[in-house]
Amino acid sequence: MGSASAAGHGINITHDKAKDRHVTVYVMGKACLVPGDATIMGAIEYAGHQIIRGAGCREGYCGACATLYRLPGDYRIRTGLACTTLVEDGMTLAQFPSIPAGKAIYDIETLKPDVSAIAQTYPVVFRCVACNTCTKSCPQGLQVMDYVQAAKRGDIAQVMDLSFYCVACGLCMLRCPAEITQPLVATLAKRLYGRHLRKESRELAERVRQVEDGSFDPEYAELMAMSREALSQRYYARDME
Repeated sequence: MGSASAAGHGINITHDKAKDRHVTVYVMGKACLVPGDATIMGAIEYAGHQIIRGAGCREGYCGACATLYRLPGDYRIRTGLACTTLVEDGMTLAQFPSIPAGKAIYDIETLKPDVSAIAQTYPVVFRCVACNTCTKSCPQGLQVMDYVQAAKRGDIAQVMDLSFYCVACGLCMLRCPAEITQPLVATLAKRLYGRHLRKESRELAERVRQVEDGSFDPEYAELMAMSREALSQRYYARDME
């Protein structure tokens, strides 16, 4: 902490030097001076760019703020999500709101929840060489290689469990030498589990019945009539665990 006195008034001003610190980052090749404690997303917006689509916290979908970056003196290309990765002085970065991937077309009703579904839809999975690059590049810290290995065994429940928190940013796909589309394999497993393997829930069935009976229609009508500002206040004031 440091302090300074306003000239001629004897007023003691205290500020946090860490918060006052600014760093230079290069956003898509352009140098920008941004707060040193900002996330990449905060820095991009501070530099004057308006993120209006793509990212989940900006009315899009979570995982769309995938970012590649380098640090001074480091040859490695690093990966992260702009919403959680903090800036560093001299960082150069580029964003990829969408990572190209070949999504298979399939009928979930005709697929069996075993290895045959993987072989039929994403056979490239069997090219995995267990290098673990996908796991190292995952900003969520997921064991990506482990769920790919589970997919090769046809263990759909294990794939679903290990990939549950995947936000499909696609950064693992960018780094995979076997060119596997890991998030799409994870999505398939979740759908197979939900359609063929999940346990029946009496509570869920009861809630669906309540929705169909119109039990929540008054609450829906109230929300639909609210302004954007009121909805935002209601959202951020909700109880959180």
